[in-house]
Amino acid sequence: MGTTMSDLFDFKSRQRRFAVVGHPVLHSKSPQIHDAFARQCNVSLSYDAIALDPIAFEQGVRNLQAGGVAGINVTLPFKEAAFRLADEVSERAQFANAVNTVSFSDDDHIAGDNTDGIGLVRDLQENLGIACTGARILIIGAGGAARGIVQPLLQSNPDCVVIANRTVSRARELVASMDSPDRVHPCGLDDVNEAFDLVINATAASLSSQVPALSESVFHPGSHAYDLAYADQPTAFMRWALGLGAVRAVDGLGMLVEQAAEAFWIWHGQRPHTAPVISALRSGGC
Repeated sequence: MGTTMSDLFDFKSRQRRFAVVGHPVLHSKSPQIHDAFARQCNVSLSYDAIALDPIAFEQGVRNLQAGGVAGINVTLPFKEAAFRLADEVSERAQFANAVNTVSFSDDDHIAGDNTDGIGLVRDLQENLGIACTGARILIIGAGGAARGIVQPLLQSNPDCVVIANRTVSRARELVASMDSPDRVHPCGLDDVNEAFDLVINATAASLSSQVPALSESVFHPGSHAYDLAYADQPTAFMRWALGLGAVRAVDGLGMLVEQAAEAFWIWHGQRPHTAPVISALRSGGC
């Protein structure tokens, strides 16, 4: 028996609606990722990329909520605004002072979470086989991206974490806000003169094809380099790291997929397999 028009309407009514919001946002791979997860987990959903007006973010979110959207992912430049808008936030969102995953309840309650840091750690340890335990880690940058990843990195028990920033006071402020300041050390970019096992670029330098103004001594032959940005071609930071002897340099595509998987679990209670989705995106599919 074929599918009837009534069946189609019933299917549509069962679909839950989700979206990623940002400005700009049409380049986002999140719709592809969540559609792939939904097929894998046999979940019926629709997921769109929606650009919101930066000066009317709250109203835009309220409109989506009133329109029946069940949850949204939040990307630049709205993560801090989403944190302020949420009625309730998770501990990891509280520390990051930013929200990238929002859940709407039937009583108009807004719950916020931050899945960026756990997405990074899972990509490092489970996908790439890069051990954080006992590692010396350098984070370049002290902005929102760095704040979102530092606590989950600390929970993986590294030997130490150094946060280097052009403006030293911002690095100091970030360290001062942490639960374990004895394992995290702030400094200026010019003060970094030793090698690290893992160097993470949490700045936006790669978006303008620039590299951080760091000493070439940050890499040793076994160092790994990780750029939170992702692109179709190796980023400027990745090329720079490999040129200075890093054993491997990767971008943040795996982190993007892993943080999306965590959001998918929050919304649907199912944890999708990320490896095939990462592979498909790398090959231009999905």
